[in-house]
Amino acid sequence: MAKNSGKTVTLNHILYEAMEAEIQIGITSLGRDGENLDIVTETEKPRIFATEGTIIATATSLLSLGDANIEIIQVTDYRTPLGNVVIGRVKSSGYIQLAGPQSLKEIKEVAHIMLNLGAKFVIIDGALDRRSSAAPSIADATILATGAVLSRDINRAIEETLHIVNIFSLPQIEDKNLRQIMENLIISDEIAVINNSLNVDTIDLKTALGGGQVIAESLKEDSKYVFIPGSLVKNTIEELINSSRRYKNIKIVISDGTKVFINPKDWLRFMRYGIKVMVLHPINLIAITLNPYAAAGYYYEPFNYLERMKSYINTIPVMDLMLGGE
Repeated sequence: MAKNSGKTVTLNHILYEAMEAEIQIGITSLGRDGENLDIVTETEKPRIFATEGTIIATATSLLSLGDANIEIIQVTDYRTPLGNVVIGRVKSSGYIQLAGPQSLKEIKEVAHIMLNLGAKFVIIDGALDRRSSAAPSIADATILATGAVLSRDINRAIEETLHIVNIFSLPQIEDKNLRQIMENLIISDEIAVINNSLNVDTIDLKTALGGGQVIAESLKEDSKYVFIPGSLVKNTIEELINSSRRYKNIKIVISDGTKVFINPKDWLRFMRYGIKVMVLHPINLIAITLNPYAAAGYYYEPFNYLERMKSYINTIPVMDLMLGGE
């Protein structure tokens, strides 16, 4: 959800559990992680401890900044500001720093390389506001790290977290024929209106941003779906609502929940207006971890924060790893 939300603590917990179970894993990062001082906030942060046998993908210049002994297996052509991404195996346990490929396509390719080298699964370390790493085309499962850093007001922090949980849990399009039509629209990168008979009318727009009125004008009596291959933003829905009453008869379909860029209050307002959003690919959210402490010096009472979050979310584990338990 943000920097200092406890992501690295969660990451280290998974690494420790894998070591205890003697499971070989791979690990890489969409951003940079593992430094003892956060470059952006200049606050101390946990380092990443990798045990013997762990396969890592990181930038060349970061290899010397950890104390783990790394055997280089492959130097890739994937470039980062910190050097090419290399894939290696930890020969003696120690601390590491991570900075993997910068595109989701390259992240996926690097993950497959590590799986082929023997990793049972690969952890993709997310980055600030890079929820795209949760996209089901990239990750089979997602853990969301959240915490007090979001706001001094615990109610607002809970609201923002529940919003992300809700958009990550949007209902999926089940009809196989309809899914195939929408998969093709993703490939051709086209916005389209689809009717009850699954007839498709593409719309001559490069992006849905600023195109809500044009989409509204394309709606007919038998229109059932509006498919948007890119991002779904506040402006598009507001224009749609203001331009046609037919929006109440259709479902807006997007690729997955990472494509929603609408704040919690506007999202709830749109739901009350009757906006319905579905996804082609659901996100498999398997757990939420909490950090009740903020780097700014304030904190929530840990047990109260945990119990309140659990009262709202009971379908997946919600945990404070520092308190133990699950």
